[in-house]
Parts: sequence; C-alpha cells; structure tokens
Amino acid sequence: MIPLQPSFESYQSIEPDVLDHFFPREQQHNYVTMLQGRGGLTRRRAEYFVRLWAYLLLKQQHNHDPALKPLTQLVPIEQLVSCTHREAAELFYGQKDRGSDRAAGMMIDQLVALGLLEKRFDGQTLCLRIRPLPELTTALKTETPFQIKADSFNPRTDAIPIAGLIRQTYAMAADDSAIAPQRIARILRQWSNEYPTGMRVLRRTDNLNPIGISILYPTASESEDIFSRSPAKSFYLTSNIETDPVQRAQIGDPNCVAVYIRAWLVDMAYLKRPYLCELLRDTQETLRMMHKDFPNLCDLYSPVIHPLYEELRMVLGFQRTCEEHRPFYWIYLSLDRYLELDIEQAITKLKLGDSPTPS
Repeated sequence: MIPLQPSFESYQSIEPDVLDHFFPREQQHNYVTMLQGRGGLTRRRAEYFVRLWAYLLLKQQHNHDPALKPLTQLVPIEQLVSCTHREAAELFYGQKDRGSDRAAGMMIDQLVALGLLEKRFDGQTLCLRIRPLPELTTALKTETPFQIKADSFNPRTDAIPIAGLIRQTYAMAADDSAIAPQRIARILRQWSNEYPTGMRVLRRTDNLNPIGISILYPTASESEDIFSRSPAKSFYLTSNIETDPVQRAQIGDPNCVAVYIRAWLVDMAYLKRPYLCELLRDTQETLRMMHKDFPNLCDLYSPVIHPLYEELRMVLGFQRTCEEHRPFYWIYLSLDRYLELDIEQAITKLKLGDSPTPS
C-alpha cells in the first residue's frame, strides 16, 4: 500500500524556485519531447507535468538527504509526496500573471484525468505520485513487435485489468469508496454474462493483455428518461449504488431504440491513431450485430467524462443534448450516421498530443 503521509517537515524546506538549478531547462525539454504524442497531452501540459515530476523527486530526495544533488533523469516515485497548490502554481506559472493557485489545482486535476498523476487529499494535505509511464521507462529498450486486435471480452481473464483501466480513466467521476477494481470486475462479468455481444476489447497479440474496452448497452425503453437527466445519475460502475439505474433490454425487444455507451476507452499508453481506428471500426461491426438483436435501434448516447474522449466523440459527429454547463453531460449521434462513417477520415481531425491537425 502506498503511504499517505510522507515526512512533511523535510519537504516544506524545498521551494519551487530551486528546480531549474537542479534540473535544467534543457533536460526538461528532452522529457517534454518524449511525452509528445501521448493522447490528450499538449505541449504546455507536458511542460507542467515534467516540472512537477522533477520537483516531487527533489522533495523526496531531500527527505532522505538534505544535501540536494542535481537530477540526471526522472525516475518513478514510489510514495506520495506533499505539494500545495501554491507550490504547483509557482512551478507552472512562475511570475506570470496567468496562473493562480486555483488554476494550478485545475491543471493537476487534468493531469490526474490523463492518467499521469495519482492524487490523495486527506482534508488538509494534498499528496501526489507519478504513475508509471511505459513510453518513458521502455524508450531505450528494444521491444518485440506486437499487433493490436479487437476481440470479445473474456470475463475470466479481462475483468480485473479492464476494471483497473476504468478506475484510472474515470477517477474524476468516481466515488472513492466504490471504485475497488473487484467491484467493477463483478459488474463487468455480470454484464458479459447477460449480453456478451456488447462487450469488446482491444488486445495485444503477444501477451493477450487487454488495452481498451467498449461496452455497448442496449437500453430498455423504461430507462430512456435517464438520457434527459444528469449523466451522474446513470453511473453504476464507479458509484456506490446497489442497483443499476439503467435497465438492459431483452433480446428481440421491439421497443429498444437506444444504446448507452457505458465505457469506451483505450489505455493512455496506447492512444495511437491506428489503435483508435481498430476499436472504432470494431464498434461499427458490433452495432451491426446488435441491430440484428434489436431491429429498431437508432440512437447512441454517451456521457462525456474524460476531456480526450470529448474531443474524439465530437470529431465523430456526436452533439450535446443540452447546453447547460455541467461537469458531465450527454452527447448523441444517430446509429445510421455512425455506421456510415469512414473512420480513418473522421479522426484525421483528432489532435493527439501536439498534432498540428486542426480541430
């Protein structure tokens, strides 16, 4: 278990203005360059993340040895390290007027949502830890080539790793008391047993590990009013409610017209255009199969939770169902329009990292 309480007395003696002396801008730039292309990570976010990572390492180093030494590389941080919003603001914005403590806190939340940070707050102290980044730790290793393929969800082997992926990606929408991977895995296995057609994964061909998930849920007509309410009222995987607020339609139900996209995501380390295309095309084929079970399907609904997937859905043609400004909201696309899409052409407008492609 990761300790929540580090030794704050030592950490407090480090100030953000020492960073550039112990980890020069040139070295920071090298890491920013390596991080470019990671889904949802703009150059500015990458710069802030690298500075925060280095600063947390210096605080951790100082806790063990007050005589600070220059950093030669950024390495994983094994424990949570305290960091106030004031410190983060100084790291991100320096003396510039555009940054504030509140803005720094929002940037930290964005980095958490992108799967880069783990955050804990006990009511008084904010603690952060850098999540493992395979693209950096394996950058110098020669990896055996592998392929990615779409496949059926296997409840015996895929439930736990996919539960962890969902927990990490949707952390900002989760009730902390209810996001144990084992609970999510139980629900995934139940859904797979009830309607396996709607559950698909992206899988590595070398080790068979799942790296993406698509959950398409045929919605009973009695539950359609959920799409006119706050999406938070439909959350089940990441909530603490005992009964699913959305009822699944039975195969052959002529009144079933809506598909609830309960999850659609790819591990951040694999957010590359070819892999997204593979899962999007597979989603088209899955919907065609579902249409045979539910002949009147015509509507696709999805809640927008993660900022990256908001952009993806918009380039696919999804539209907001209301103009109210809420943290989470519903978007809609007709089934026919989605099936007509040329997937490769549609996502040329998607910005991955610092892609210059216009949005």
